[in-house]
Parts: sequence; C-alpha cells; structure tokens
Amino acid sequence: QVELVESGGGLVHAGGSLRLSCAASGRTFSSYFMGWFRQAPGKEREFVAAISRFGSTAYYAESVKGRFTITRDNGKNTVYLQMNSLKPEATAVYYCAADLDRGIGFRLNIATMKEEYEYWGQGTQVTVSS
Repeated sequence: QVELVESGGGLVHAGGSLRLSCAASGRTFSSYFMGWFRQAPGKEREFVAAISRFGSTAYYAESVKGRFTITRDNGKNTVYLQMNSLKPEATAVYYCAADLDRGIGFRLNIATMKEEYEYWGQGTQVTVSS
C-alpha cells in the first residue's frame, strides 16, 4: 500500500512558476514508476509527466515539454514537478500517481496511461491567471 500526498499548488500569473511535491509513504518507493497527471473542469484526466524508478528516464506530454521537469528523491520518498512559463491552460487539479514495476520496463506508451497506475494522491489545485 502506498499513500501519496501532493502539495505546492496555488495561484500564479501566466509566465510564473510553481513546484509541486508528492510525498509517498512506505519503504518501497523506489519500486514504483511515478507520474503526474492533471484534470481541468469538464475534461478527462491527462498525462503530464512520468519518471523511472531511479530517475534516469522521464517522459513528458508535448504540451509541457521544455517547460516542466519531473524529478524524484528516493531518499525522501518524494517526486517533484517543476513547472515554468505557466500558461492559463495549465489550470487544473494535479495528481501524482504510482505504478509498481512489474518487470516489463519503463515504457512511454504505458507510462502515459492513467489506468496503469495503482495509487493516486488527492490532488492539488493549480490556477494560472492571464
């Protein structure tokens, strides 16, 4: 069982930055691929970024590539999402999620699928004003 708690959301002007954090419980954090997703009002939850177990590989949605960075600190059981040059369309609830490594590797086509993730946080609101 993994419990995830996000923090760091808030209100920011367009062009600004925010850093989200997601703290995980348990002693097996490094066994999980970690992802960030977001959901805007009236829209489906969508993939934002994902990172491999030890941080060597990361994937990003095209809409955030070059502006967002996902990192993790396994010693602190925490995954981060640094968001720069924020746009109003980034306004959403941001969720972190954990996907247990079942031995098939960290693959882009799987990492982007919300159905693959077993555990989810409660979300943190990000609002970007224009």
